[in-house]
Formats: sequence, C-alpha cells, structure tokens
Amino acid sequence: MYPLILTLHSWLRWVVVIVGVIAIAKFLIGWLGKKEWGTRDARLASLFPITIDIQLLLGLLLYFVLSPITTGALRDFGAAMKNSVVRYYSVEHILMMLIALIVAHIGSMMIKKRNDSTAKFRIGFIFFVLALIIIFLSIPWPFLTAGSGRPWLRLG
Repeated sequence: MYPLILTLHSWLRWVVVIVGVIAIAKFLIGWLGKKEWGTRDARLASLFPITIDIQLLLGLLLYFVLSPITTGALRDFGAAMKNSVVRYYSVEHILMMLIALIVAHIGSMMIKKRNDSTAKFRIGFIFFVLALIIIFLSIPWPFLTAGSGRPWLRLG
C-alpha cells in the first residue's frame, strides 16, 4: 500500500503544478486583458485548491499511517529533529504544504466574494502565485541535499 500511495502522491504533484500554472496564466491574461470572469474561470479557481486538497489527503495518509519516515518520527520527535531528512518530511514539508493549501483556499474564497472580474483575476493570480511558490519550495526535488530529494517521476 505504501508504494502505491507514495507513487500517487508523487504523480499528483504534477497535476497540482500544471493546474496551478494554467490558473496563474489564465488569471494574468484575464487581469491584464480586462476580460470578463466566466464559468471556466470559476471552475479553475476551485480546481487548484481541490487538487491540493486531494494531495493533502494522500500526504496525511502517508504521514500518519504508511511512511516509515514520519511514523518513526512521531514515535521519537526529539530524535527526528536531529536528522535533517526526517525533520524535512515530518515538519518542514507538511507545514509548508499546509500553508500553501491555506493560501490557495483564501484566494479561492476571496474570488467568490468579489463581483468585479478584474478583481477576481487579480486576487486569483496573486494568491495562486504565492501558493505555487510555497509548493515549489516544499516539493522534495531530486536536487535537494542531505537525502531529502525524490525522483522527478516515481515509477512505483
């Protein structure tokens, strides 16, 4: 079960990134081009946080149940903080991703409260860029040092 969920979690990161980039590009074009907010824009404003929500659910399953790294860290948190790889997965990665999720949801909620199309596009752009920056800083990229990095595309 662990390899399957870890692989899904790894692949879904690309869905999150792609949907985030598409939303940011669409919202920037809408904002600068003074476009009218439409149904597709509203769907995209909801889709980005939803993909992060799904990613969070898989991540929480890994964190609390399946991952030997984090379940071990939860048994002895003091020792976990002394190991940079264990600390990364048990504290830094999940905390930053939760912050990104909150930022994306705040942006999505603020979009829904606005009536002006330009404001919707501007808010979506700003909040989704912030969320995606936090996500990019929190993904365990292969080039990370100290063993925290993971492959670009996990194959199982």
